[in-house]
Amino acid sequence: MTEIKDADLQKIVDQVVSGLVNTPATSPVVESGLPSNQNVIAIGADHGGFDLKAVLIDFLAEKGYRVDDCGTFSKESVDYPDFAETVARKVASGKAWRGIMIDGAGIGSNMAANKVTGVRSAMCYDHATASNAREHNNANLLCLGAGLLGVSLVKQIVTTFLDTGFGGGRHAQRVDKIMEIEKRR
Repeated sequence: MTEIKDADLQKIVDQVVSGLVNTPATSPVVESGLPSNQNVIAIGADHGGFDLKAVLIDFLAEKGYRVDDCGTFSKESVDYPDFAETVARKVASGKAWRGIMIDGAGIGSNMAANKVTGVRSAMCYDHATASNAREHNNANLLCLGAGLLGVSLVKQIVTTFLDTGFGGGRHAQRVDKIMEIEKRR
């Protein structure tokens, strides 16, 4: 068996990620229970993130993504862990390519989502954290704090999170170590 050099592996990863990120959806729609594919974004929110979720659903559809709305569907008070778990399970099962969860601060949802095996959730609050979460940590779920971030900044964070590929290389070894922790639970 031929050993693959880091540079060659990086080229392969870049090609795969480029294909995933740059493949347009055939029809941007908002629906639930979508089949697994790279253009599906599972999104959820508690009552504090309800309004921002509505804005992001439209934003994501305009960008060509298919959106799986995991709730909540009103501003009535709900518990964010329920929705964070639903979004995380969609990502972990492959029914969604990426996930986005929104609550008041983003912290609780991030904690809940990271309890689901296979999820690497990151709470991001600017362009740099979104880029780092993807490039260095291969995060597959984004948590946002609706009470802390403006709509324009959130759109920038989401765009960066979805458009940034995983850097691989030395970061892959570290992500593997993170995933090994799940096996020791």
